[in-house]
Amino acid sequence: MTKHSRLFSTWSLVALVVGNAVGAGIYTTSGFALADLGSREWVLFGWFVAGLVAIAGAMSYGMLVRHITESGGEYVFLSRAIHPLAGFIAGWVSLLAGFPGAIAFAALAFEAYLSSAWPWLQQVPATATAIAVTVCAGLLHGFRVRTGVQSHQNLVLLMLIILVLLVVAATFVITLRTPPISVLPVAPVQFNLYAFAGTLVWISLSYSGFNAAAYVAGEVDHARDAVPRGMVLGTVVTMVLCLAVNWVLLYGADASLIQGRAEIAAVVADSLGGRTARQLVQLVVAISLLTSITAMALAGPRVYAKMAEDGALPAVFKQRLGHPPRTSIALQVVISVLLISLSDLRGLMSYLGFTLSLCLALAVSSLFVIHWRRGLRPASAWYPLAPLVFVVCTVSFAMLSSIHQPMQALALVPVCGLGALAYYGSVRHTRRRSPQSKTEI
Repeated sequence: MTKHSRLFSTWSLVALVVGNAVGAGIYTTSGFALADLGSREWVLFGWFVAGLVAIAGAMSYGMLVRHITESGGEYVFLSRAIHPLAGFIAGWVSLLAGFPGAIAFAALAFEAYLSSAWPWLQQVPATATAIAVTVCAGLLHGFRVRTGVQSHQNLVLLMLIILVLLVVAATFVITLRTPPISVLPVAPVQFNLYAFAGTLVWISLSYSGFNAAAYVAGEVDHARDAVPRGMVLGTVVTMVLCLAVNWVLLYGADASLIQGRAEIAAVVADSLGGRTARQLVQLVVAISLLTSITAMALAGPRVYAKMAEDGALPAVFKQRLGHPPRTSIALQVVISVLLISLSDLRGLMSYLGFTLSLCLALAVSSLFVIHWRRGLRPASAWYPLAPLVFVVCTVSFAMLSSIHQPMQALALVPVCGLGALAYYGSVRHTRRRSPQSKTEI
């Protein structure tokens, strides 16, 4: 058993998945979704559907890890199974948008909630709090691997305890309220399939952490069994939490108070229990957002380190055995800070949901390539059902959403174009496989 494997136990992997997923989206998406769909029931149904798709995705990623036990996620899967160019573009998207963008999204939401809790923070320059928490997360994981992993686990455990207690208390208040909040009408909006698809893309961002454990697979003992188990268990826990929390958010206050609002959790808490409840909710939201930021600060740099190991990025970004990838962590912090300074919360949510959905679908599609090209059938009774469900649903949601909001699809073009140019301009001639590769396909 290696030094790293003792750090990444099953609970560590579950905490990485839950911490990555239960972040900004779970507390912000339903307000925007309710404004677009005009129905609490449709919004909850969206959370349910997206959760099932995420479980299918977790199963599919588990099949990939059983073939490829290296760290690096989509970059490694696509590079090894399809073509180095496909992997490089996936890694490029992760570097320029995926992880830094998701960190920026969570950090901006963190700032919004803190400003709402303590109005004096509104005097602090805009984005200063978001930038500060992003830098602190980078420093935490850049110190020692053990320090970062254990700190993240403790944050996730604290978040789960407080969140469960708050959901139980809120459910008790809502069911006893007279008249029940559910009788308060939502402003009627005609159902729109494209808007529903867009909502599913947003919601998928809250579930996108289902694959987080795959990014550290190369540092886990018995990864073929431990990583798939951690991803599926973490995704099931995430789905239960998402449904429970968003039921409370949707039925805990008048729809007119929460439609189109990012900080709906604080609004609902104020409606249910006044100032004390609001402060408790703001505390758990802040902790949840911190777990999301620390999870991505842990996972993302492993992608860039693997790219450097393969020659796809400068060697300075490699990870030394037993040490965190400090230079890669610093690079991610810098890009995250730039995105925080240049982006808005809702714009980031739409773009990230669309971009990450397509990257995840492409990675899962590599299972079919493995089966077709190399004759290796994934060792799972859920093949090909789980990957088919995930790919078809994810791509369909993304395409329907792009019709409703075409700019999110257009914004992806220059990112992929720049990635292809970078690959053919330099990487194609220097890329090499790692001699330590554990690939078995």
